[in-house]
Amino acid sequence: MKILLASRNPNKLRELRAALPGWEVALLEAPDEPVEDGETFLENARIKARHGRRHAPAGEWVAGEDAGIEVAALGGGPGIESARWAGDPIQRLLTELEGVEDRRARYVCALVAIAPDGAELHAEGTLEGYVVTEPRGSEGFGYDPIFVPLGESRTVAELGNAWKSAHSHRAQAARSLAARLAAG
Repeated sequence: MKILLASRNPNKLRELRAALPGWEVALLEAPDEPVEDGETFLENARIKARHGRRHAPAGEWVAGEDAGIEVAALGGGPGIESARWAGDPIQRLLTELEGVEDRRARYVCALVAIAPDGAELHAEGTLEGYVVTEPRGSEGFGYDPIFVPLGESRTVAELGNAWKSAHSHRAQAARSLAARLAAG
């Protein structure tokens, strides 16, 4: 099966390819990007997917994805603003959490796939964990150097891309989407 990802992020493409073995996943070439003005990850993923549907070849599936981090002490922030939160979002998050004991957080990912006939399927995935006090590790992207999944002692950036491709919020959403597609 082939699906076009309505994104310009090669890191997300790499993760989805690893999470969807047997699928051909490619970035969709679109002349512009949509305004992400939804109130949830799912709404923003749907906005991206619908934008992609307008620019994709008629016979192709298209997927939109939105993801971020929700921090308990910040009332779920930065949430859907995760990618646009600050020039240096890691440093801002560490500054916001200085002296805060409750460092619980979770990664959230929403995927929306649109069939050539316009039918929509969606899936979500989460990865629970906490934020450490300083960056560690060199793999992954985004908040990975400061996010430790529950049951682990290393950050996602230390656990590495192979671990992330199998266990992340994005991998969970991709597997759920694949199951929905297989079910017909």
